[in-house]
Amino acid sequence: MAAKLDDTADYLCSDKWQVSEFPAPFGRKSWPEEEFIKDLDEKSGASLKLTILNPDGRMWLMVAGGGASVIFSDTVCDLGGADEIANYGEYSGAPSESQTYEYAKTILGLMTRKPNEAGKCLIIGGGIANFTNVASTFKGIVRALTDFKQQLINNKVSIYVRRGGPNYQEGLKVMKNCGDMLGVPMHVFGPEMHMTAIVGMALGKVPVPNSTDSGSSLKDNFLFGKHDIDRRTPQTPSTEPCEKRARNELEKRMGSGKEHYSPDQYNLYDKDTTCLVYGLQIKAVQGMLDFDCSCRRSTPSVAGIINPFSANHNIRLYFGHKEINVPVYKNMDDAIKKHPAVSVIISFASLRSAFSSTISMLSYSKQIKVISIIAEGIPENMTKKINKLALEKGVSIVGPATVGGVKPGCFKIGNTGGMLDNILKSKLYRPGSVAYVSRSGGMSNELNNIVSINTNGVYEGVAIGGDRYPGTSFMDHIKRYNANPDVKMIVVLGEVGGVEEYDIVSAIKSGEIRKSVVAWCIGTCGDYFSTEVQFGHAGSNANSKLETASAKNMALRQVGAYVPDSFDDLGKTIRKVYVDLVETGEIVPEPEMPPPQVPIDFKWAQELGLVRKQTSFISGICDERGEELLYAGVPMSEVIKENLGVGGVISLLWFQRRMPDFAYKFIELCLIVTADHGPAVSGAHNTIVTARAGKDLVSSLTSGLLTIGDRFGGALDESARQFSSAYDKGKTPLEFVNEMRNSHKYIQGIGHRVKSLNNPDMRVSALADFAKANFPATPLFNYARQVEKITTSKKPNLILNVDGCIATLFVDLLYQTGSFSIEEARDLIDIGCLNALFVAGRSIGFIGHYLDQKRLKQGLYRHPWDDIAYMTLEIVENNSQSQKRTS
Repeated sequence: MAAKLDDTADYLCSDKWQVSEFPAPFGRKSWPEEEFIKDLDEKSGASLKLTILNPDGRMWLMVAGGGASVIFSDTVCDLGGADEIANYGEYSGAPSESQTYEYAKTILGLMTRKPNEAGKCLIIGGGIANFTNVASTFKGIVRALTDFKQQLINNKVSIYVRRGGPNYQEGLKVMKNCGDMLGVPMHVFGPEMHMTAIVGMALGKVPVPNSTDSGSSLKDNFLFGKHDIDRRTPQTPSTEPCEKRARNELEKRMGSGKEHYSPDQYNLYDKDTTCLVYGLQIKAVQGMLDFDCSCRRSTPSVAGIINPFSANHNIRLYFGHKEINVPVYKNMDDAIKKHPAVSVIISFASLRSAFSSTISMLSYSKQIKVISIIAEGIPENMTKKINKLALEKGVSIVGPATVGGVKPGCFKIGNTGGMLDNILKSKLYRPGSVAYVSRSGGMSNELNNIVSINTNGVYEGVAIGGDRYPGTSFMDHIKRYNANPDVKMIVVLGEVGGVEEYDIVSAIKSGEIRKSVVAWCIGTCGDYFSTEVQFGHAGSNANSKLETASAKNMALRQVGAYVPDSFDDLGKTIRKVYVDLVETGEIVPEPEMPPPQVPIDFKWAQELGLVRKQTSFISGICDERGEELLYAGVPMSEVIKENLGVGGVISLLWFQRRMPDFAYKFIELCLIVTADHGPAVSGAHNTIVTARAGKDLVSSLTSGLLTIGDRFGGALDESARQFSSAYDKGKTPLEFVNEMRNSHKYIQGIGHRVKSLNNPDMRVSALADFAKANFPATPLFNYARQVEKITTSKKPNLILNVDGCIATLFVDLLYQTGSFSIEEARDLIDIGCLNALFVAGRSIGFIGHYLDQKRLKQGLYRHPWDDIAYMTLEIVENNSQSQKRTS
């Protein structure tokens, strides 16, 4: 008996299964590089996949998106490159720059390991991203390409790039500049080029055009300029009179079985649809509100947000130019009752909580008609239970593992359609005549682009989800489209695995579907692979020949669906069917209406370089914006790896540079010797009193720190200034002492209340010994020692104290290590960096006193009377005598 384990349920069942790791596909061992990417994937919220097919192959793929990765592999094979395809893989789900860098570096390492006389091709491809910042992910790839510059040249590598999505203009510009810098052939294209067109170029099947201006400014198609509304819509006018076309259309509808459907049944959404969003996905909600404005909706589509992790409150978002309050509810029941018109819930719940939250949503089936589940990787058994209950309650499930769907001019789910510039380019602000259904969420945006280029646009599009058991099937949506008189043609993007596409075959064959269907099933490359490959979607795996993409495409073609020879020709096929429908009068193109102007978010406009703003703050020491925290430009991992220690961190954050190792040790030694000096000193005393008053750590520490000044611990800066000034001016130690005495000034850093020549301060001795053993030279410290000889000849306690010792040695450190110029060293002394050493060190001791008092459970401190000299009676008597003398 054999059973197949669902690895998505590993987090639930791992203790029962006792499986340390899931094995590689039968008949092959995993490559170390595959294991590395698998480990990277498991530690990431993104999706990273790599399967090595032919390490000697010439065609290497680095593709973004689960669906797109399959399509690029298909196209290589369909165009005759099956023997040369080297790998299958994908990166998707907004991977970080460092993750993309590691992924790209792994592929480039494999690619350049063994040269080929004919050269090699690297395809950096992808569809139009919904929410991934293209420029950010390209930064990681550019880093990897830069690291492999010479290997790429040696292996005669040509690079072909095609990508679209948020900030793609900047991303493609970065790639073009990278190509120029590398000195290797690089051809860069944006969404104006069909997604897989670069494959034919790489294989030499079609000539390479000049890289188009894919990095054109957003101003050309957004708020800041005139909309190019007619540039991509084929409009073949019909000469048939409008009345006759309408009559023919009505006659066609009457005999098509559409009378069994009402608009409420075939329309999941309309212009008045409102929803609740489960999860605090602010960016997605704002995107939906911007879409609403582009569609000229009078009211927002988002009624509220459900976030179980916060109390009820409001967040402020924009509806056009107007700022509005969007309520956030902790409890789902409160949200549903407060908004009785809501019929849709968009769930951004995690894969671990998606099951329980969706079951709760289904309990409101009298009101909720559609639930979209975004999460990928929900255990399959749980998904089946959700689907069964939803079917019983009459609720449509979109997903799991989906980006959602869009009904142009009416409603969009979450991040579907991408940023607003792409929505405008794809004309999603108004309905067209073409409805599509896809498994892939990433490819839905590409379909929006293909349909808008080759027809009058999208009427509705839905991505049912890439997991093995989607909540609704292809046919659930195709039946709706078939019954909807406003839908004139249907596009289906199926894929390898499962048999759902055969339901479409049967429906076309029986006449249930009478509208034109353009279909293509991705995954044809599976016929060429000698090893089992798990494609980007969990459901993309053929368990029999019937489930292969090629078999499905053939079956669809045989019953009359329009099936291209490859995905490369999908746009041409869609265009041909559309033009035929226009010529027969089934589709009547309407004049294009420009969308209303919708403001762009300031932060996004700033990232695109459209606006500028003076910053409120400047920071020169730390940067947390990237993939890794930087201290003065040094990554945190490097700080730890090189064991820079606390001294090294202070060097980076205080002085903005690295220093010699002995400098780090000296800084740490300063912290050690200044950490504490007992409970009697003013700072410790204040900390103790405050702690015993029941105050918190920060208050107690602050009360101690506020005592630091010229009389207690704050003499380091002034000591450094006084000694440095005298030494730099060439004064002898005696001249310096006499000058200070004549000016009635104390020499800061000289003198101690307890220590003396006969009772030396061992802290000073420790610092002096360390400096003697490690510093290149200590001229200022030696000068201070000469001053000490003069002052102690007067009083034995006028020694060089720990403040003076640290101050003079630190000045020697600044001047003698070569890390600082004279001007830089003086600036550091002037701005107070030396006192900072005492503050940092003594904070350790103050915290210790606070914890000690709390641990000892000491009560409120009250100073004893016998330690206070009460002068009240004396003052009264003196005042009384003064009054008598006056009178």
